[in-house]
Amino acid sequence: MGDITLGEFFGVSFMLFGFAAFLMGQAIAETWRPVWQNVAYGFVLAIGNHFIDCALFGKDWLSLTHYLVDAVWLILVALLAYRITLARKMVQQYPWLYERSGLLSWRQRAESAPQT
Repeated sequence: MGDITLGEFFGVSFMLFGFAAFLMGQAIAETWRPVWQNVAYGFVLAIGNHFIDCALFGKDWLSLTHYLVDAVWLILVALLAYRITLARKMVQQYPWLYERSGLLSWRQRAESAPQT
């Protein structure tokens, strides 16, 4: 009943549930839901991650530290996916107003900016 190893974290939390968190963040952005839902659903997804870790590797179910590390990782991945998807959607849906200014952001087009 020790701590999780780096290989276990990489395989389950980083790869499997990280991919699920990325898809979750994309889905929340695609449906124009608020960003805070990534945090709420991230904690729920972390419960599943924690369960798999405990079931497969015999870890302690009551390890709050292990759960929180998983939750923070999954929420960060979901927020990243949310922002990437939102930036893409803003530029695709409103091309006359916005243009990409990086992977995570967009800006108002110069020709659509109000003249002073």
